[in-house]
Amino acid sequence: MLDPLMRRIIDPPLNRVGASLAALRVPPDGATFLGLGFAIATVPALAEGWYILGLLFILLNRLADGLDGAIARRVGPTAFGGYLDIVCDSVFYAAVPLGFALAGPANAIWAALLLATFVCTMTSFLGRAILAANRGEPTEGKRGRKSFFYSAGIIEGTETIAAFVLFCLFPAAFPILAATMSALCAWTVVARLLEASHTASASVVREP
Repeated sequence: MLDPLMRRIIDPPLNRVGASLAALRVPPDGATFLGLGFAIATVPALAEGWYILGLLFILLNRLADGLDGAIARRVGPTAFGGYLDIVCDSVFYAAVPLGFALAGPANAIWAALLLATFVCTMTSFLGRAILAANRGEPTEGKRGRKSFFYSAGIIEGTETIAAFVLFCLFPAAFPILAATMSALCAWTVVARLLEASHTASASVVREP
């Protein structure tokens, strides 16, 4: 929901750094794999209760994720780059709940619930992109230039990162924070399903 606003704030500095890295021949996929390394590192950090270190890895992952796109915009995006980005993002979004689940048994059920709703939101996101590709729908572009259709939602990247930051700053509140996040993810899935149904119905009506 807040991604369009956040893109306007972070894109200018990211693009400047991305241009410098592109000039140094840093490949965008290299930045993606670096971000993947930070994502994996969050698991043991959080599992050991090193929440500030885990937060640092989370922020470094997001920085790398922003820079790979900025570099790609300079050198030219590729289909594989977009595919790799979404796969590594999925690893990241799974890593944080997993780390909290391993941190203590009291977190386990809430982390499992959060992972389940993340699977549902990711499925609704990718499924909507497939539907849009089959119908030739253009993306609105408010969330930056993407390699595929980007479906809006109540919970997007900005809200998810804000939740992860809160998890790390207030680890004792993880159960209630994770439960709240899970409810918002479920709301996002329902909203996307309704939007996709409405779009499909409108298309049928317009056909001669």
